[in-house]
Amino acid sequence: MTLLEGRGLTKKFGGVVAIEDVSFTVDRGEAVGLIGPNGAGKSTLFRTITGVHPPTEGEVFFDGENITGESQHEICHRGMAKTHQIVRPFESLSLLENVTVGASFGGRKFDDPRERAAEMLEFVGLDEQMHADVGELSVGQLKRLEIARVLATDPEMVLFDEVAGGLDPEETEGIIDLVGDIIDEGKTVFLIDHVMRALMSVSERVMVLDNGKLIAEGTPEEIQNDDQVIEAYLGEHAGKDLSDAIAES
Repeated sequence: MTLLEGRGLTKKFGGVVAIEDVSFTVDRGEAVGLIGPNGAGKSTLFRTITGVHPPTEGEVFFDGENITGESQHEICHRGMAKTHQIVRPFESLSLLENVTVGASFGGRKFDDPRERAAEMLEFVGLDEQMHADVGELSVGQLKRLEIARVLATDPEMVLFDEVAGGLDPEETEGIIDLVGDIIDEGKTVFLIDHVMRALMSVSERVMVLDNGKLIAEGTPEEIQNDDQVIEAYLGEHAGKDLSDAIAES
């Protein structure tokens, strides 16, 4: 059953077309990856879906309802939340307080938001640091804090924007495992990542953007062997990297 649908989405910034006539669906419980070269429009598509940028043309549907033009917080209250590529925690608050904000102002009302926040910090592996200052965290821990804050809103669907970006190999492995755990919990996942192994290992289906247009979609194996994708984005050597990523996943 379709949970998220985009119909003919176009976003223009002045004379620049960031995404053009993009249509797609994500089914409930599905894990979908989105790839493309820098400037292809991936983050713009995510921001258009989640209410940061209203589309110039087209519509967004979530759980069968038209959410085009709704604000970010209204969309979050419906059950769709997004992590940020550049993590921006509340630096004056502890980890527990940061995540309590998500539990307090998300779509679901919890009897004890702090208890919900503590549970999410435990889920992402930060329970021992819950009373620490944000400034004490590594980049990988900041990514986990961002995920905990999003999960505290109890979303049905999570959009991950470069969740493994900037991490070392060990931290990347941990984040891949965490995203897998989130999928196992029944969440619908839509993710962007330049770390191919991370994205391919958790995605059932992959969509490819190039110059703002959706040029291909299919399983990781199908995308790996798609001539248009290889020509537009991957190239000969990157195609081998994808083969290795899929083989290791």
